[in-house]
Parts: sequence; C-alpha cells; structure tokens
Amino acid sequence: MPGLFSGVRVNSPLGLIVFLVFWIVLCECVHVLITLGRREPVIGWGVSPFGITLMTLREPSLLFIWLDVLCPALVSGCLLWIGLFTSISPLTIPERWPIKLFVLVVGICITSCSNLYHALHDMRHPLWGEARVLRTMQLLRTSYTRIHFTAFGQSYLRKHFDVNPTELLQVLSL
Repeated sequence: MPGLFSGVRVNSPLGLIVFLVFWIVLCECVHVLITLGRREPVIGWGVSPFGITLMTLREPSLLFIWLDVLCPALVSGCLLWIGLFTSISPLTIPERWPIKLFVLVVGICITSCSNLYHALHDMRHPLWGEARVLRTMQLLRTSYTRIHFTAFGQSYLRKHFDVNPTELLQVLSL
C-alpha cells in the first residue's frame, strides 16, 4: 500500500476548488429538484453552509425517499468520473483501478452517507403534518440555518400554530 497515492499531483489548485464547489452544489441541486418533483406545497426552506433544505408537510413516498438517496449518488459518481478521470481533470491521477475505485467510493460516501441515514430514519420513524414541520425546523435551528417561509408556510403557521414565523423561530431557539 505504500506509495499508492504517490503519483497524484494537483495541476490547477483553482480548478480543483472550482470543481469541488461545483460537485457539492450540483448534488444539492439534485436534492432540491427531487423534493420539488414531489409537487407538494413547500412551507419554507433553510439555507446553511451544509446545503438547502425544503420543508414540506407530508412524508415522501418510499420511491421519493430512495430517489433522494440514489440520484445524488449517481450524479456524484458521474461528476467525479468526468471531473477527475478525463482530460479536463485538475488532478493527475495514476491509471490504477484501486485509486479510481477509492476516490469514487469516498466521494460518493461524502455526498450520500447522510442521505442514506435520513432515508432509513424516515422509513423507520415517519412524520407528517405539524410534527414534521416542527422536527424539520428544530433540526434546522440547531445547525444555525437561515429559515425562510413561503406565503403558504406563513398562512399554515398562523392557522395551525397561531403564530407568525418569527415568534415560532424564537420559541424553537429557546
């Protein structure tokens, strides 16, 4: 195993940074597109350094739960292959299959392990309605996420909790 990564060189540090940012952003965009593809009303969204989270009322179907795991993993693998193992790569990587396999597996795990955990959690403990909204908001507040509400979300909070978004966020942060 010694010297396994001895032939890896960075040709373009800026290109590598741009590629990594593009890779993470595109994987997050796939999550957003899958959530929007469910065609359910969005209550709000949270923006953090860890990504974008859309809040909906209903628990997604089993199909959408697994699509939210598999599609970003597939996009991640394709982007890693194109971005690191073709002529446009900002890295020079030796043509050894263990290195390629290691890079692909680690990259896919980086973008998909948390998705797999959330999918298994959603299957084991499904939530919907008010409980789902409160759980999502509480999780977002613990990660210092900036939460924005849609017009539907604001009316939903007024109708079901009799509060405006600012008051509810203050209560959740206590």
